[in-house]
Amino acid sequence: MCNVCGCGSGQTLIGGHALKPARKPAAQLHYRAHETDAVHPHEHEHEHEHRHGAIDFGGGAAGAHAPGMSQARMVKIERDILAKNDSYAEENRRYLAEHGIFALNLVSSPGSGKTTLLVRTIEALHGELKLAVIEGDQQTDNDAARIRATGAPALQINTGKGCHLDAYMVGRAMQQLGLHDDSLLLIENVGNLVCPAGFDLGEAHKVAILSVTEGEDKPLKYPDMFRAADLMLLNKCDLLPYLAFDAELAVANARRVNPDIRVIRTSATSGEGMDEWLRWIRAGCRKALAGRKIVG
Repeated sequence: MCNVCGCGSGQTLIGGHALKPARKPAAQLHYRAHETDAVHPHEHEHEHEHRHGAIDFGGGAAGAHAPGMSQARMVKIERDILAKNDSYAEENRRYLAEHGIFALNLVSSPGSGKTTLLVRTIEALHGELKLAVIEGDQQTDNDAARIRATGAPALQINTGKGCHLDAYMVGRAMQQLGLHDDSLLLIENVGNLVCPAGFDLGEAHKVAILSVTEGEDKPLKYPDMFRAADLMLLNKCDLLPYLAFDAELAVANARRVNPDIRVIRTSATSGEGMDEWLRWIRAGCRKALAGRKIVG
C-alpha cells in the first residue's frame, strides 16, 4: 500500500515553513521505528492548532497520518515499501543505462496538458529518435490510444486504486514494450503531485509540469514533487494573456523549493518553448548513448 494515502497495490493491469526532502533517505527512516508504538496520537498537533487555527497531520516523524496507526509503525512501513521499490528502480536504471535509453518521468496534477504535450513532442521527434511511451492512469487506456495514434508504441498501466506508478510496474511495462537501444522512454505518471514524488522508477529525471491554469503557489503546496524534479515545464503559456497568473512568481516559488530546478515555458498550442524542450531531450539522449558506450 501507499503509506501516504493508503491506496491499494493489487490492481495493476498492463494493457511555507521548513521544507522536507523529496523523500527520506533509508537511513533516516529508522527514526523511531525501533521504539514502541505508544506514540502520542496528537504529536505536534497542538502546537500547530494554536497558530492561525491550523491542524498539521504531516508534522510527525512519518510526515503523514493514518487512522489508528502510530508514527513509528508508519515509518517502518514506508521504509519497507520504498526499499523494495528502490531495488526494482535500480534494476530498471541498470537496464536503461546498459541499453542507452533516456527515460523521463513526467509528473503533474490532472489537466496540466501532459498528454497533449507528449503528442506534440512525439510528432516533432518523428523519424529522428526511436521512442516509446508508458502511460499511467487509474483506469481506461484513453491516453495510450492518443499516443498510439501518432505511430509511437505506447503501453497503458492501469493502477486501479493506486495513485502512482512504481518501479515494478514500469519494469513490467519495459519488458512488454521491448525497448530499442539508444532510444527515448517517456513515462506519463498518474495525475497526482503527492505520491509520485517518493517513488523512483529508475528514470534519468522527473519532469514536473505546471499549467498556468493552476495556482502560482502550487510548488509551495506540493514541495516534495518540485524538489524531486530536475525540470519544470510551465505549460499552456498561450493562455497567459487571459489569466490572472503571475508566471514570474510561479517560477520563483519553484526555485524557492528547489534552487536548481530548470524551467522551460511551453505551449503545445502555440509551440512556445518546444524547441528548448526538444533540445533538452536530445542532449539527454546523447548523454545516455555516451553512457552506454562506457558501460559496454
